Amino acid sequence: MKLPLLCLPFAGAGASVFRPWREHEAQTFEVAPIQLPGREELFIEDPYTSLTEAATGTAERILAAAGEGPYALFGHSFGALLAYATTQLLHSKGLRLPERLIVSGAAAPWLPRPHIGVHDLSDDELASRVHQLVGYDHDAFHDPELRELVIPALRADMGINETPSATPGPGNPLPVAISALRGVDDALVSRDATAQWAAATSTGFELIDVPGEHMYFSENWPTLWTTIDELLLRARQEGLMRSQTAS
Repeated sequence: MKLPLLCLPFAGAGASVFRPWREHEAQTFEVAPIQLPGREELFIEDPYTSLTEAATGTAERILAAAGEGPYALFGHSFGALLAYATTQLLHSKGLRLPERLIVSGAAAPWLPRPHIGVHDLSDDELASRVHQLVGYDHDAFHDPELRELVIPALRADMGINETPSATPGPGNPLPVAISALRGVDDALVSRDATAQWAAATSTGFELIDVPGEHMYFSENWPTLWTTIDELLLRARQEGLMRSQTAS
């Protein structure tokens, strides 16, 4: 039985960024994109404007999508921050946790994050600064009508992302194994900042280098897809070995 991989996108993006994954079959997982309010078919809903609000709403969506069985959770960049905050919330409420948290293109969430003063920028300036920051240029930025649909969610996500963390450290480590993925040429997130995710878990941690820059996610998704398949297969095999040893 394949593990549902619930996926949270980067800032401003919608669930459609994960649709190409559905065209390929993985050994270990099946993709279950989580749509956030304020984008694509949910564009009429107001986007989340705080991490607490986002984690609360995302927790509900995740549990609904996961059904009754086990699941894994993936997030890239802003999505990684949201995945972590949501898992923290689930843990604090004694709700069902993911079997594995896969964070991509993100520093440990208690570290300082890039600040561009999102609330003081015009739409044009915001699109330009995001492109400069992460090297990603959305097609919708060049279409005035589409941009009106994309910018509000991007502005809200970037506003959450650049809000300083309320705590200087990870607090209580999660009882969830964490795999942290980073593009080897990522100029935005250092390897050391990625390695600090190890403090967020009491169960197990691995840092995996992948080819590409910060937005390797959108530039070469098959590599990411294969990497996740391999790490989940390895985790499954290690779990079987532990259970056999215990018995």
